[in-house]
Amino acid sequence: MTEGEASFEDGVIADMRAHDGVVTSGPLAGHPLLIMTSTGAVTGDPRRAVLTWSRDGGDYVVAGTAGGSPKDPAWVRNVTRNPDVTVEIANRTVPARASIVREPDRTRLWDRHVAALPWFGPYPEQAGREIPVIRLTPVPPKQGA
Repeated sequence: MTEGEASFEDGVIADMRAHDGVVTSGPLAGHPLLIMTSTGAVTGDPRRAVLTWSRDGGDYVVAGTAGGSPKDPAWVRNVTRNPDVTVEIANRTVPARASIVREPDRTRLWDRHVAALPWFGPYPEQAGREIPVIRLTPVPPKQGA
């Protein structure tokens, strides 16, 4: 991530945290965003990603579009190797388990994601690849912990 990208992301996160998880200014204003922290596949270091989400029941659904880039974003590799993540949404952080969605659910969830977030529609053609769809399932706290 470049310095400019990190600065932009820091600004988005500050805006979200100041407004109960809602981005109020800039190009992402009004978009449903969450902050996912994963473990780096190579480094083992915490890695954050600001992601647009849709819902499937109690789960969050995110897509590895990388803005239409021909390569999957690094966080997809991270969650494939280390599926235990945290999700911050509406100023609340919860542990979750990430899973790459396979067919037939992948197409159903992609179609619902695009219906909720239409600007995602052109990404597969633009990227020249199938966009990975990831389910983030909140993990309930352990009883007696």
